[in-house]
Amino acid sequence: MPSVTIRTETQADAEQVAKVLIHAFGNREDESELVKRIRQSEGFIPELSLVAEQNGEIMGHILLSKAKVVDGDRQTEVIALAPLAVSPEYQKQGIGSLLIQAGLERCRKLGYELVLLIGHPEYYPKFGFKPARPYGLELKQFDVPDDVFMVYELQDGALGRIKGELIYPEVFL
Repeated sequence: MPSVTIRTETQADAEQVAKVLIHAFGNREDESELVKRIRQSEGFIPELSLVAEQNGEIMGHILLSKAKVVDGDRQTEVIALAPLAVSPEYQKQGIGSLLIQAGLERCRKLGYELVLLIGHPEYYPKFGFKPARPYGLELKQFDVPDDVFMVYELQDGALGRIKGELIYPEVFL
């Protein structure tokens, strides 16, 4: 397989990214529409919208954006990973892994402490994601089982310090 480039998404990529999202999620537009809403929100961080590209073709996309953990009157800005998509014909080739690793590294460099997600319990733990509720993190906006609500610690000690309810921005609802 020729080399895959992971880079920051540009405006010119939007149409190809939408196609990847629609195909990756079974020809529905929910995730594509979510990405459009996030791009126009305060929580959008351009350098955390990444594409996997090969020979000018976009094969995958990951979006990491701002969310917050609220504990009483204390709020901590965190990152939510959603969505991650790889075109069906390129799945199971490590492209999702490359996108996740690049995204987590960029979040770390930007100084964020935690990345949270709702995701497949057999996929994300291989990257270091762990169930979030045992660490004092809660999610009430969506009714999900404990094993799909996960957290990744970017800065040592963050899981000991940051507790409370993850609040996804309105664009997710």
